[in-house]
Amino acid sequence: MKIPLLRLDPGLPEPQHAHAGDGGVDLFAASAVELKAGGWELVPTGIAVAIPVGYAGLVVPRSGLAKRHAIGVANGPGLVDAGYRGEISVILINHGTESVSIDRGDRIAQLVVIPVIDQEFVEVDALPDSSRGSGGFGSTGR
Repeated sequence: MKIPLLRLDPGLPEPQHAHAGDGGVDLFAASAVELKAGGWELVPTGIAVAIPVGYAGLVVPRSGLAKRHAIGVANGPGLVDAGYRGEISVILINHGTESVSIDRGDRIAQLVVIPVIDQEFVEVDALPDSSRGSGGFGSTGR
């Protein structure tokens, strides 16, 4: 799939797969930020994309940042709808106990493009039965 890309900051690398066959492409920080322990910051990526209709982008955390520094995506995954044409930004959150510096050009998240199904909700008087029923939040055990 070819996705139109507008590089708002040509000094940064294009989004790219780290390895052939990877599900996500790396997104890079367009500016440096200091993430205080327990804090969060909106970090621009320097790109805008035109995801085709029928698809959406999910902005997901990088496992390396999570493992090394307890950095995640605050609203993870973030959703990039097909009609959005603005700059992709990432809300990074520091779940750790120490400040972490993010430098310009650091890989901060990944963008995964997935197919979406057009949905139409139909109001009913009752839902059909299922084996699970209304059990949730740990109702199936450990």
